[in-house]
Amino acid sequence: MPSPTDIRPPFTAETAALKVQAAEDAWNSRDPARVAQAYTEDSQWRNRDEFFSGREAIVAFLTRKWERELDYRLAKTLWAFTGDRIAVRFEYESRDANGQWWRSYGNEMWRFREDGLMSERWASINDVPISADERRVR
Repeated sequence: MPSPTDIRPPFTAETAALKVQAAEDAWNSRDPARVAQAYTEDSQWRNRDEFFSGREAIVAFLTRKWERELDYRLAKTLWAFTGDRIAVRFEYESRDANGQWWRSYGNEMWRFREDGLMSERWASINDVPISADERRVR
């Protein structure tokens, strides 16, 4: 599997699918520093109701995220692509410190620079409480 930065726009169906899989693999590592390397130094983010930019902010955000979203597991699906943009739908599951499981799902819009780094990530996310036996992302 190529690294995320080896996959560069303009995207084809094959390279867009590879880019989505590389992102899924990186996020499932739950390693904020690893994930942040796929983004530009000044990458712009919207995640739920948070807006921020830059790799340091991404690492800080992901560190907080995975401290509270325990046993996190993510699945991403390519929705659409064109030129330097990819749209994905996703769902992930995690449990909180009280043991409550959650399924979070939504859409992301991504924009890339010619070097393959993501310069924009806009995510809309919804959460639903689930029981452990309802989990489907493993």
